[in-house]
Amino acid sequence: MDAGLDGLQAQMRTARRSVGLLAAAQAILGAAPPLVFALGGLAGYQLLGEDKSLSTAPLTGFNVGVAVGAVVIAIASRFLGRKASFMLGSVLGALGAAIAAIALFQSSFWLFAFGLLLIGLCGGFTQKIRFAAADASPSFYKPKAISWILGAGIVSAVLGPQLAIWSKDLLAPVLFAGAFIILIPLYFVAILILSPLNLPEMAGDPAAAGAPARPLGEIVVSQRFLTGMICGIASYALMTFMMTGAPLAMVIGCGFPSEMATLGIQWHVLGMFAPSFFTGMLISRFGVEKVVAAGFVVLMGCAVVAHMGIELWNFWAALVLLGIGWNFAFIGSTAIVASSYRPHEADKVQGFHDIILFTTVALSSFSSGKVFTAYGWSFMNLIVWPVTVVCLGLVAALMFRSRSAKSA
Repeated sequence: MDAGLDGLQAQMRTARRSVGLLAAAQAILGAAPPLVFALGGLAGYQLLGEDKSLSTAPLTGFNVGVAVGAVVIAIASRFLGRKASFMLGSVLGALGAAIAAIALFQSSFWLFAFGLLLIGLCGGFTQKIRFAAADASPSFYKPKAISWILGAGIVSAVLGPQLAIWSKDLLAPVLFAGAFIILIPLYFVAILILSPLNLPEMAGDPAAAGAPARPLGEIVVSQRFLTGMICGIASYALMTFMMTGAPLAMVIGCGFPSEMATLGIQWHVLGMFAPSFFTGMLISRFGVEKVVAAGFVVLMGCAVVAHMGIELWNFWAALVLLGIGWNFAFIGSTAIVASSYRPHEADKVQGFHDIILFTTVALSSFSSGKVFTAYGWSFMNLIVWPVTVVCLGLVAALMFRSRSAKSA
């Protein structure tokens, strides 16, 4: 018994060290998306001619990169291992930042979109960090590990927007180029943080795992996986849709300074990640389904506040609620997905999940600019309602089935 306890303590020490390093890397790498979303749409808007409806296309390029990166890292991890794959992603991010800055100097809209696509590729690699932390942890520690990874986003929430504000005019008269140049050293800091990481290899032998690997089709049609994936996709797509449109609505639609929009994104990202320190505890206390449901209720609150007016407080409060709702819904959904497969099934299930997730997110960012240009900010808020209602129904059905299984 003492040997078993010592083994568990050693496992927990290893898991905490790995999660700590991954969280530090997440904090640095996670500074790029808020900077990109704060400035990418505005930069795209200034690079375009008369037709401004494509202004969010570079952000769509970013999200396409995330979707592709989610697949590429699954392949790269098999050949290079997860640590080397994360480091490769950081190199791609630095390359993308350099290309984005060059594109701004050359006033090249599509080169700028390509640069953001490469930054997005790094983002797709970074998204795997939450799964790497979960897979490196005992089952009872998985929700907390995911929460700590996402909680590292508090650093990102401050670092990314503040870098955007400080450096957007650094290379004037070429607006925003300095912000992308400043990303390059951040990616190399992340590489240094990842260098001592020692992640356990995924269990690839089904016999050693005690059960044969199930076909992917069998796993992805289970109610648990489908509920987790659909709710995760819905929360992330809604968050991206609203976050992408908010700076355009604030600066182009309402005439607020770009600094106010960037600070709004900062408050939003804080809302996304600050609750992560207790989201895992809430899941343990109340159950994952209730936390996911609470997230969608908060997203409804975001739509209400955004629809009430176009004052600065409406935008900022809505963005904060958008972040909090995403946090509860997405962390909970990720935990549901992580509980639907066995360790030796992880790579194929996670790859399938993330390619669907970030393809949908890319479409949501592209449609954001189109919908804003055609219908305005108020109409964008209405889209929240049908999506959240459907997801609440799915979560309620999963809760009912879980209770029925326990009482049987």
